[in-house]
This record gives sequence, C-alpha cells and structure tokens, in this order.
Amino acid sequence: MIRIGILGGAGYTAGELIRLLVNHPCAQIVFVHSESNAGNAITDVHEGLYGETELRFTDQLPFDEVDVLFFCFGHGKSEAFLHEHDIPGRVKIIDLAQDFRLKGAETVATQHPTPERHDFVYGLPEINKAQIASAQHVANPGCFATCIQLGLLPAASMGIINDDVAVNAITGSTGAGQKPTATTHFSWRMGNMSIYKAFKHQHVPEIKQSLRQVQGRLDTSIDFIPYRGDFARGIFATSVVKLPTDLSKSGDIVSTYKDFYREAAFTYYIDKAIDLKQVVNTNKCLVHVDVFDGKILITSCIDNLLKGAVGQALQNMNIMFGIDETAGLRLKPSAF
Repeated sequence: MIRIGILGGAGYTAGELIRLLVNHPCAQIVFVHSESNAGNAITDVHEGLYGETELRFTDQLPFDEVDVLFFCFGHGKSEAFLHEHDIPGRVKIIDLAQDFRLKGAETVATQHPTPERHDFVYGLPEINKAQIASAQHVANPGCFATCIQLGLLPAASMGIINDDVAVNAITGSTGAGQKPTATTHFSWRMGNMSIYKAFKHQHVPEIKQSLRQVQGRLDTSIDFIPYRGDFARGIFATSVVKLPTDLSKSGDIVSTYKDFYREAAFTYYIDKAIDLKQVVNTNKCLVHVDVFDGKILITSCIDNLLKGAVGQALQNMNIMFGIDETAGLRLKPSAF
C-alpha cells in the first residue's frame, strides 16, 4: 500500500486528488495538511466527499509515515516549503505547482546543500515515462501546457514546427483556483468570455521545453492567447502549424499522430472533430487534426483538474511506484 501525504489540502486540486485516492486500490491517505482547517473534517471543505471519507485536516507533518507527498500549493510555495522543512530523502514528491517544471530552475539547490531534492523530472508520461519511473521527484505539468503540448508533440516529432504557432485555448473557472476573485464570481463569468495573459502565459516556457525535447530544436514562437470560459472545468485548445511545402499529405500526418499515441494510457487520436464534454471528469486527452492549404489545425481537450492536474499527478505516482499506470483513473465522462 502506498502511504500518501497531501499538502495544501483545502484547494480544488487537493479535493479532486482525495476523491481519486479514496478509491485507489493501492493507496492510503495518511494525512491531509491545512493549517487554517486543522481539526476540521475534510468534508467541511470538500463537500462532494460526504460518504467517501472521515479524514480530518491536520497541521502536523508526519513525513516518516508516508511514501509520497503531493504538493498542492499555489505557485512559488513548493520551493519555499522545501527551504523550510526537512523531508526524508526516501519520500517521493509530486509537485503540482510550477516551481520545478523548467530545467535549470534550481535556485534552491544553489543555496542549500541538498541538490538531490531538486532533480525534478517533468511529469508528462507521453514523452517522459521512463524518466518518471525512476524519479524521486516529479514536477507535474501545467493544465494549459498539458493540453497544448499533447496537441503539438506529434508534429514536433516530424520536425515540422518551423514557423510561429498560433494557439487559442479556453479554460473553465476551476483553473483559477478555489479562492474567489473578480473574474471567477458566477455573476461575472456566466455568459461571458475574456482573454488574459495574452502572449505572456506562464505555461509557454514548458510547452516550448517539451517541443524542443522532441523536435531537437525550436526557433519559433508559441503565440498563445488564453480565454476564460463560462463553465467550471475543462480546456479546449486549437493550434495552427504551417506545413513545409513538401509535406501536404494529410494521411501521413494523421498516421504520425496515431502512432505517437498508440501506447499512451490516456491520450487518444480521434478521427472526427472532438468535444470538451468527452473528456470532462476523466483523465483523457483527445486530439484531432485537419489539414487546410498548407496548415494543420490541431484540436486537443482535457479536464483541467484531472489530466491537467491531479489525474496526471496520480498517473505519475502509479508510474513511480511501478503499478498499473491507470490504477484509480478509470473514470467515465458524463453522458450529458
């Protein structure tokens, strides 16, 4: 049985993670940490878990009792937490924040004599499964980054991303976290759309990092415009890649996409246009391509809280501990 500790236990991601773990065949939650909720029932915050667990939040950190820690902090807090706490070296860490996603981002290691804690592997199983299997520490990808790069990676494997890529993607309100803000209130979000962080979103560097890993080089821009949607969960992305003049056969492109994901546990190439509802409440990513006059239109979609966050984190845990990659993740979308 894999013994688990969850840090930052009051947010959306922690609630989803607990929902998955209470039904995982090989997992036992030892503690869920939240200083502000210490002593309160988990269901006081995550009300969808009534009848699923009787656990309570704690302000204690019994690291010696767990095999793996999930960091469900806000961005920047994971690095600070490692500054301040002595976690046993045998304990694996899966960080859901962005602190350690980029290679070379090891500022803590240069200041403290514990570099082994910062050898984080980028946790995208579709390209890094072998590294994840032997990793002690995994940096879980961002939600937009997961959806967009899973759409683009097969094209990168063909070496054809040689011009700027135009990307548009829309996300649900849960992507902004549980704490209400001016742009997450129902009265503002319902029936509304808006853009934010155009061309400057923090997930672009990790997208480029993975594309460079697969293609071997990347000398172009990812021109990403994110949208806020008036729904709770999910990400729907479209990317446009210009084709070289000597590559115009759509069949070759489609067969490359199918081959790229043939062994993937949760990512599927679909022959027809895809819908967001097909992936909500699942750990799936669906991908589809169309070829138009020297361009590929790539469509991809995920659930931002699952494949874009804790579903992928749990998938990484399964890989790290050498168990069935899909354990605890055989989730089905709603019919409506």
